[in-house]
Amino acid sequence: MRVRTDDEIYRIDQVWLGPPRATFPWRATYASYLVGFLIFVAVLFVQRRIGIQFNIMPTAWALVISVALTRLIARKVNYEKGVVHLFEHFWHEVTGPRERTAHQGGAVRTNHVRVRRALPRGRRGGR
Repeated sequence: MRVRTDDEIYRIDQVWLGPPRATFPWRATYASYLVGFLIFVAVLFVQRRIGIQFNIMPTAWALVISVALTRLIARKVNYEKGVVHLFEHFWHEVTGPRERTAHQGGAVRTNHVRVRRALPRGRRGGR
């Protein structure tokens, strides 16, 4: 007798393929649509901050960039590691403590030290 695992359950994605008999030519999860929309808005925002005018060509390039970034992110996402986990991991990598590579201080030099005559020794403290 062969025991079947529950792996087939996890292979099923929550995918909207479109209306019946008129499906999309691509396959994307619901999370991919949300991530793609957020990336598209972020790319448009960056374009406006740079000073690029709102035209058809910059908007088309924003769409191309957002599709490429969404596909890149979707490759890293599966049922074990969701989109939120991916962004949390990125945030922890960016804000985590780092080893200090720059050395503080420098070589010790005495050219900035003023030299005076020795103070006279007192009656009790002199050796």
